[in-house]
Amino acid sequence: MKDKKIGFVGAGNMAGALIKGLLHSGTVTPSQIQASDVREERLKELAAEHGIAVTKDNAKLASWSDVIVLAVKPQVIDKVMVPIAGSIGSHALLVSIAAGVPIESLESRLPADARVVRTMPNTAAIALAGATAIAPGTHASEADLELARQLFEATGRVVVLEESLLDAVTGLSGSGPAYVMLMIEALADGGVKVGLGRDTALLLAAQTVYGAAKLQLETGEHPGRLKDMVTSPGGTAIAGLHTLEAGGLRRTLIDAVEAASTRAAELGEQMAKKLRK
Repeated sequence: MKDKKIGFVGAGNMAGALIKGLLHSGTVTPSQIQASDVREERLKELAAEHGIAVTKDNAKLASWSDVIVLAVKPQVIDKVMVPIAGSIGSHALLVSIAAGVPIESLESRLPADARVVRTMPNTAAIALAGATAIAPGTHASEADLELARQLFEATGRVVVLEESLLDAVTGLSGSGPAYVMLMIEALADGGVKVGLGRDTALLLAAQTVYGAAKLQLETGEHPGRLKDMVTSPGGTAIAGLHTLEAGGLRRTLIDAVEAASTRAAELGEQMAKKLRK
């Protein structure tokens, strides 16, 4: 990454998280990053915060970049891709964060043999604790995948999958922060019910979720084994777990991931049909 010029087309929250992660990790310097956006205020904000160059000219950005990060809403893909397609260098890699936009649709709007990697990050990237899946396009090489991996590892953890699995990723880690926020809120409500102050309950709930996740990631232990470490005979944890199982928490979470994955597939197909017109 040290000799790569990275251009962000679109400067929203996810682009900001990636820029922050790359710079904080020391992976690149501010001179290696440029960003474009239609919002003047957002560009000024990024320039002031990170010392990067900014522009409203997507064609200029594309011709400058070795890696073009497409971080725009799916609805504006056609408008954005026209100037990029006319300016992208043969050496450049396009990394797409555009939700639901298939690789096929991106490749059809670029020069032949253009190299594309499609990604599905999540909002935890803003806290540099994201989970991202990346999928190679038709012409993407192992070196391209490694480059994309390094890009997103600056904001969290990365897995490489086939594009056909990205809907499942959307249902699990893409939508997952919303499920976890609901659980944190519910745990805090429980704390308030048994006498804790709201702020204290919320802090303890959030830190408990964070700590449990960190413990599993760092030990690599099966979550069932880690659960059993907390669960003593006749104790408090087993009483709480019994209530969760009776309430169908496990089944509800499985159903939520499945429902979100199905909806992601439906929305992706709708977007693909729209882009074929």
